[in-house]
Amino acid sequence: MRILHTADLHLGRQFNGISLEEDHAAILEQILSAVVAHDVDVLIIAGDIFDRAAPPASAVRQFNSFLSDLSAKSRACVVLIAGNHDSGDRIEAMSVLTDRNRALIRGALSTDETPLILRDEFGPVAFTGLPFAYEHAARECFQDEDIHSPEDVLTTQIESAKSNLPEGMRWVVTAHAFVAGSILGESERSLTRVGGIETVSPSIFEGAHYVALGHIHRPQTAGAPHIRYSGAPLAFGFDEADCLKSVCLVDLDAQGGTEISQLQLQPLRGVRRLRGLHREVLQSDPSEDFIRVVLTDKAPVIDAMKRIREVFPNACELTYERDTPEAGNHSTGPSSPKITDPIEIIRGFIEQVRGEPLSQEEHKTLLRGVDEAQGKERPG
Repeated sequence: MRILHTADLHLGRQFNGISLEEDHAAILEQILSAVVAHDVDVLIIAGDIFDRAAPPASAVRQFNSFLSDLSAKSRACVVLIAGNHDSGDRIEAMSVLTDRNRALIRGALSTDETPLILRDEFGPVAFTGLPFAYEHAARECFQDEDIHSPEDVLTTQIESAKSNLPEGMRWVVTAHAFVAGSILGESERSLTRVGGIETVSPSIFEGAHYVALGHIHRPQTAGAPHIRYSGAPLAFGFDEADCLKSVCLVDLDAQGGTEISQLQLQPLRGVRRLRGLHREVLQSDPSEDFIRVVLTDKAPVIDAMKRIREVFPNACELTYERDTPEAGNHSTGPSSPKITDPIEIIRGFIEQVRGEPLSQEEHKTLLRGVDEAQGKERPG
């Protein structure tokens, strides 16, 4: 059985207020091409299909078009689940008109986790999709007041799935979780309330021959070679500047053993950091990449960002090295970089209040305002 595993598309997301619609279109085309070129049996999308519960119409159309092309151009079946950014009901609604023999679409919790069973030359393979859910929803669904953590939620889901699993069958599980020991980045949203224990033990997946995970944006294993994050196909933060984007190609043999390889993706625009004097940065080759600039100039440069954007129109952030806290004095945790980024704070607040992202013009106005404010406040 040949599986292509991806996750965390975050359709509808912006990068520091800049639309990623074209970037997503290019990546979806590469994923489709990989499915066709490698004659994939099953495409797994392990949650966070959309960036928020009420995605823009353009993102919904983009994903619907992708699924239509996948059905028309390949023989691959589809397994997809809701992640913590998705609306479970929205994802569940996508399953209504789906061929149940070719797709497993899981958005809402169920006390009866029934697998999709497919066959290859070695026999049947069971695919279980476990949609993300918070503790309060799981307590209500399973009528169990002892569910207090993400691990409790997943453990209960897996117990339900195992009760419907034919004995001796090879088993592939799809889940959206933070498995203990994994490396979390800047852009992943917490899966629990403040102070809660977010991680789950890899041991809860005992019995599965491959576990396709979503939530963490860097590709990595999680406690065992067969428990794996594919990573997000696009970078959503500058902490991913050094991260090659890929999808996982998994071959499942007759005994359930896995041979796993990574197929590299080529994003339309890269994510990079530049460091140096302002005049040196201006001499760099022009690029459409998303850029974070750290200037080593001792004194503030007049119209620094405006001039940089003449070379790098998608430059997003500018700081001075002299303003950077000394090593060892910085805060820890995945969300700390965002705390000092006024653009992200303002943008996030506006999007949360009104439920839609800033327009391109609004984003430009925000950038100008922040640039002017920072320029006035910086000491000479």
